[in-house]
Amino acid sequence: MLNIVLLEPEIPANTGNIGRTCVAANARLHLIEPMGFRITEKQVKRAGLDYWHKLDYTVYDNYSDFLNRNPGAVIYMATTKARHTYSDIKYEDGCYLMFGKESAGIPEEMLLENEERTIRIPMFGDIRSLNLGNSVAVVVYEALRQRHFSGLNKEGKLHRLL
Repeated sequence: MLNIVLLEPEIPANTGNIGRTCVAANARLHLIEPMGFRITEKQVKRAGLDYWHKLDYTVYDNYSDFLNRNPGAVIYMATTKARHTYSDIKYEDGCYLMFGKESAGIPEEMLLENEERTIRIPMFGDIRSLNLGNSVAVVVYEALRQRHFSGLNKEGKLHRLL
């Protein structure tokens, strides 16, 4: 199972959207305080639609609390400052994919301490970054693809035409 970590998320709709992605991908969501909203806000649940009650999530007081409660976690940190692209990495089952807050990303001190596990999504030109929800989806589904979408529903049906 994958673990998605949001470090100090600021926008409730992004977190709701990411929560919905976690449910679809059978991933756990880890939320590190401080957050720019309360987890009970309507905007979070509205973006997560009616899936929020199915979400496996944990809230942490701070980054130290997260590390203490997840000893030995293999963490890949998404940043525009990484040398490795997200598709260069072989993601282990149970690894943690960390994304920083919308306005500033992951602090550079943390990135320097974990430089070999930093990843980036290539972008064209002067684009600064993608939306947080989109970034999470891109990386999560690459990790799932590497495991052949094990445990996920891979079949679709044209229900109207049957």
